[in-house]
Amino acid sequence: MVLIEQEPDDASEASDHAAVSRGEEEKEAESDEESFEDALNEEQLLDKARDQVNDAKTEGNRLFGTGQYEEALSKYELALQIASEVPSSEEVRSMCHANRAICFLKLGKYDETVKECNQALELNPSYVKALLRRAEAHEKLDHLEEAIADMKKIIEVEPSNDQARRRTIQKIRANCC
Repeated sequence: MVLIEQEPDDASEASDHAAVSRGEEEKEAESDEESFEDALNEEQLLDKARDQVNDAKTEGNRLFGTGQYEEALSKYELALQIASEVPSSEEVRSMCHANRAICFLKLGKYDETVKECNQALELNPSYVKALLRRAEAHEKLDHLEEAIADMKKIIEVEPSNDQARRRTIQKIRANCC
């Protein structure tokens, strides 16, 4: 009789265990589904943020093209703020800093130009446009050694850059003779 009493208990235990196991599997499946939806939502949010960055940058480019440098600066700043929340956005952030630099250069704000170029180059050390803009700002500030150093770096990064080569030779000649 003991066996008969134990069989229902064993069967009952097995049934209870199976029910618990099914419940755990259902919860796990729901959790996996929620995780998938969260990941999907996160990717969609990142895509939206990337689009907003590109839209702000494009609008900044348009404003720059029409000579509205202050307004362009604001759009590039907006793009930078949004991009700071987006993983792997170093390239676009570097471009926005370099674009801010050219705006400051056009406005005659050479110290700000150098600062923006420095930020662009922190993100992308061989970014030729940032090096060119910084070199030009250094020239305007009469920091000729720094300008020449930037030109040499451009030639190192991009040996076929004749503009940098000519300007370097001109600055060296003007400095030494």
